[in-house]
Formats: sequence, C-alpha cells, structure tokens
Amino acid sequence: MENHFSGMSMQVEKGQALTLNRDCDAILVPHGQPIILTAGTPVSIYQMQGGSVTILLGGNMALIHSDDVDALGLEPDPDLKKYLDDPNLSTLEKVWYQLTLCFDPEIPVNIVDLGLVYDVLFYQETQSCCIIMTLTSPTCGMGPVLVEDVKYKVGMIAGIDQVEIELVFDPPWGKEMMSDAAKLQLGLL
Repeated sequence: MENHFSGMSMQVEKGQALTLNRDCDAILVPHGQPIILTAGTPVSIYQMQGGSVTILLGGNMALIHSDDVDALGLEPDPDLKKYLDDPNLSTLEKVWYQLTLCFDPEIPVNIVDLGLVYDVLFYQETQSCCIIMTLTSPTCGMGPVLVEDVKYKVGMIAGIDQVEIELVFDPPWGKEMMSDAAKLQLGLL
C-alpha cells in the first residue's frame, strides 16, 4: 500500500486492525463533521494517502490528518510540510502542492489529478484563498469531507487566514479531466 509515512515501527496495510493510543481529532466520512476519537478505540486502516489516514470504525469511516497519525502509532512524514516553509515557492504554488495531498477517502488519487480543481485564487490583501472545484457528480457523497480536507491542508499555509471553497458543476466533471497518471492508477488507460 502506498503511504506518506516514515519511521513506522511496523508495516501497515489496508485492513490492518489498530487501537488508538490517545484521543485524536478526525473527520467523519462522508459528512465532513469533525469528531473526537477516544484512546482505546479499535479501528482498521482503509487508506493512507497525502499524509492522512482513512480508518474504519464501527461501520463508519473517518479521516485522521497527519498531525494526529501518532494516535495510530505512526509518525508523519516530515517531507509533508517541507514546502510550507520553502521561501522559493509562491503562496499559490504552495496551495497547489497542498491540494495534491487531498484525496477522496475511497480513491487513491489526489483531487488535482482527478481533475476536480478548476482554479485557485489567492488574494494577498485579505490573505484569503478561494478554490473553485467540482465533484465527480452533484450527488457525490464525499463533497463535505473533501471540502473540510482542502480547508485544513490549505489552511496550514502561512499567510492564508481564510480558505473558501466554491463548488461548481459547470462544466460538469468527466473522466477526460483526469490526468494520465490518475487514469493509469485507476485502470482506465
């Protein structure tokens, strides 16, 4: 399983059962509702992408961000934040990089390669960022969790005080919007 973690004391695979060793924040999938998971909760790994871990617990899914993966006995990859402090990158470049760390909790492809991000606007004067994006369909149940993940990861960038997401459905998303790498990973090439 591809992952973005280093320094793990164990090999972690999809379906592996773990127990939380401390309380941690998570996002309920697909609702996007923040929750607190308590120490001692048994979970199993569903997906590890972009520094985050999607877990299964009691018939539900939740997304744990990189800052809390130690609750699973994992160490976050220090490279995940290296671009946040790079003085050679513009704020806009940092935003696009952070967006490549946002994954649908069920699909191992980031939202940029999926073709879900239409535009990124950064307003220096208000230190705000607007991400214009879509979903694979207007009825996609993952919308709320994707929005929360984007806000979290883009909000990590110094100099951005506000992150707004504008969900649009025109033009409608289609498979042709995916990068070749995404198509290959999903077996569409």
